[in-house]
Amino acid sequence: MPNWNLENRTAVVTGAASGIGRALAVGLAARGCNLALADRNVAGLEETERVIATNRVRISRHALDVADREAVAALPAVVEAAHGGLDLLVNNAGVAVGGTFDDVTEADFEWLFEINFWGVVRMTRAFLPLLRAQPEARIVNLSSLYGLIAPPGQTAYAASKFAVRGFSQALAHELAGSSVGVTVVHPGGVATSVADSARLPAHMTPEEAARGRAAANSLLKLPPERAAAIILAAVERRQGRVLVGTDAKLVALIERLVPVSYWSLIQKLIPRGRAAT
Repeated sequence: MPNWNLENRTAVVTGAASGIGRALAVGLAARGCNLALADRNVAGLEETERVIATNRVRISRHALDVADREAVAALPAVVEAAHGGLDLLVNNAGVAVGGTFDDVTEADFEWLFEINFWGVVRMTRAFLPLLRAQPEARIVNLSSLYGLIAPPGQTAYAASKFAVRGFSQALAHELAGSSVGVTVVHPGGVATSVADSARLPAHMTPEEAARGRAAANSLLKLPPERAAAIILAAVERRQGRVLVGTDAKLVALIERLVPVSYWSLIQKLIPRGRAAT
């Protein structure tokens, strides 16, 4: 079967104001795909549109918090009016919370899940009717390296990304044989602002917070543009799962070989002082 041609398709991309979301938007526009860009960061959305503005594709911007169920439910009608339909839904928006389970408040745990997991579920439920109306369509859900393994200090984030993984796999099985495919993405360390914008425990001093962010950022090396290229190539090939980066591929292999004790082995591969905390 030939690759899925994204030219003249329409895609919704959440978290499109920066990072992987912006890079995906740029890559889709280069393929001639029309775009509905969604994010809470309106200024960032405007910059994304400026970067990709071209007469070849139609672009609409949508100020959206994926944790707002009413706003999500209202968005499909707006996108349909602007673009006439939808072929590709990219659930990319996400946030992070640092700290051990004892450190993370229930409010911060729920805040993260509202965006990382329930945002994916709500967007999928809202847009599935439009996707089903197309001869071929696809849902792309961003999980994480931490949807494959669960390091200490990542109880909230890993739980949300494992949930995205499970939801995506079950949904793919339910949609098998239909016109809608599902791709779940596990990026490794991509150089985005996720660590800098993460919520941290209130008891952390500014010095401790700075050290924690620096340690996390030291593991984020893959350029977002490279990550987006890998993801879009997988979408064109209709892959059900894609591992983004050498770190994700290595960790996935280790987890398969030693699914219970993988962390003791992975710790030895992380430079001293850079382990997740």
